[in-house]
Amino acid sequence: MGIAETLTNPDNILMAVTAAVVFATGVTIAGPMMSRSDLEGRMKSVANRREELRRRSREALAQRNQQQPNSLRRTDSGLYKTIVDRLDLSRLLEDPKVVDSLAQAGFRGPRPVSTFYFFRFVTPFAFALFAAFYLFVVNGFGMTLMAKLCAVVGGMTLGYYAPNIYIKNIATKRRESIVAAFPDALDLLLICVESGMSIEAALQKVGQEVGSASIELAEELSLLVAELSYLPDRRLAYEGLAKRVNHAGIKSVCTAMVQAERYGTPLGAALRVMSKENRELRLAAAEKKAAALPAKLTVPMILFFLPVLFVVILGPAIIKVQNVTAQHAAASH
Repeated sequence: MGIAETLTNPDNILMAVTAAVVFATGVTIAGPMMSRSDLEGRMKSVANRREELRRRSREALAQRNQQQPNSLRRTDSGLYKTIVDRLDLSRLLEDPKVVDSLAQAGFRGPRPVSTFYFFRFVTPFAFALFAAFYLFVVNGFGMTLMAKLCAVVGGMTLGYYAPNIYIKNIATKRRESIVAAFPDALDLLLICVESGMSIEAALQKVGQEVGSASIELAEELSLLVAELSYLPDRRLAYEGLAKRVNHAGIKSVCTAMVQAERYGTPLGAALRVMSKENRELRLAAAEKKAAALPAKLTVPMILFFLPVLFVVILGPAIIKVQNVTAQHAAASH
């Protein structure tokens, strides 16, 4: 019971929450100073992807020439893959959008898929066991047995959706990083194309220059160059970029580039129009955030600013009234 009393003591809980807040504040302040750029690692990953596309192209050519069966898919023989195959989790927990969701988060290949299914299978039991241990052993909060069982089932449900929430958050942060630097990248791409560079060379150059602003966008542009070089249809490369980023502005740019190559229209004119539209979209998003700022500041102002303002304004008046009342009381005696 000593451990249970220690964990349920309000003073200990307050100290733990305070320590967590202080630690999070320190990490937030020191994080930018200690962070390092992993652009080199991302570029190495894209280079490996380029080599893989080259290998697959050669294997496909050899298969057509020799008429021999040959697998072009990468294999995953790790622990997660073994468990997923033995329990047939890819069928029991099937998610038709898992590949696209992982690609939008920056995870490509068969191994992230196996990892996703493994954790989707494990996390419900982990969350349920943690909830059961805390409610039945540490502190039940005076809940009935049925309420505790409902809480355990709720923990299991939360654990089932936890991998999706994690992937969605990573994909959202990655998309925001790409969209923030994309208008500037379009301007650089327009300059390179109008100077006479090919679209592959222009994309490669822009990817190198934009890496300091957004590593994710540099990675996607380098991957687009690799796919333009080795995929049988260039349209598939542009559609792959639009699917991985999943943003309306980038989708429109990819569509315009596909149409420019298909119908022979000037690519520079299309890029100029798309650059203007993306800048307008970014400006509209900033105006939307600015318009929502007063509503978001209402609650903090009521909770933090108004009490302090009332104390500053009414404090001297209250003190003066108390002094006058005390003087009258002393005079009457």
